[in-house]
Amino acid sequence: MTDVLPPIGASPGADVPGRKAPSGGSWRLGIPFGLVHLSCLAVLLVGWSPVAVGVCLGMYVVRLFGITGFYHRYFSHRAFRVSRPVQLGGALLGAAAAQRGPLWWAAHHRRHHRFTDRPGDPHSPVQDGLLRSHVFWIFAPANHDTDLALVEDLAAYRELRFLDRYHHLVPAAAIAAMSVLGVVVGHLWPGSHTSGPQMLVWGFSVSTVLLYHATFAINSLAHTVGTRRYDTNDTSRNNWALALLTMGEGWHNNHHRFPGAARQGFARWELDVTWLGLRVLAKLRVVRDLRPVPPRILAVTKEPRTAAVPG
Repeated sequence: MTDVLPPIGASPGADVPGRKAPSGGSWRLGIPFGLVHLSCLAVLLVGWSPVAVGVCLGMYVVRLFGITGFYHRYFSHRAFRVSRPVQLGGALLGAAAAQRGPLWWAAHHRRHHRFTDRPGDPHSPVQDGLLRSHVFWIFAPANHDTDLALVEDLAAYRELRFLDRYHHLVPAAAIAAMSVLGVVVGHLWPGSHTSGPQMLVWGFSVSTVLLYHATFAINSLAHTVGTRRYDTNDTSRNNWALALLTMGEGWHNNHHRFPGAARQGFARWELDVTWLGLRVLAKLRVVRDLRPVPPRILAVTKEPRTAAVPG
């Protein structure tokens, strides 16, 4: 059997508490989501510059680490330990990616692992189809609220509850910061050929949309396209292309075999940039107690790639 999170209030075969039948969508959340996509068209008006594109890539990488390292591996799976200030810093970094608050994100991810590819999974291509599992699940009324019963360990921190309730504040601050940065750089360094609007579009809008769909592809494509090293009770796949785009999250079959590990690239050749970043932070004593992959599971990586072992 696949190693999973310990049960929190419900068994995998039970009805999902508080889950409504998916119907319609919460378009109130869809408005800012749609606007940030539409705003990318403004590149036709503001143009581009090496500085703006560089900031776009930097914002992508830094905020992606907030999602992969903190929202996912720390808040959802508690794969390592941090101090309370670092915990808050990781929450702010993840919130800047505009994927709602840390409690909401972790609660839905924990539910995904409990009910993977079965009724109750909030984003399963098996249950709901590829497009819904990629993006439209977010707007379903059943997925709007944060199930605090699934994240009682995190809800004990008032600052995390605040960020979860006012999850738009950090993205709004990022928008303001990009605009100011563009104005300042354009004024102090005219040769950069950038401006406030240009930096806003590239540094926030374009990088955020790229972040959205790289992250969402793990929910959809990483359960559809790729290889399976482990015979888990789901459709999870290892996909090297997604691993490159998401700094290691594409080794999804590995992850579903042992979700609690801080590392997802189990084989030496499986590049996991998030894991490398966490190791650097551990050396700097910013994080500690990175949870390893058990040797019995790692041993399978030395077998042919097509090998699958029972959970």
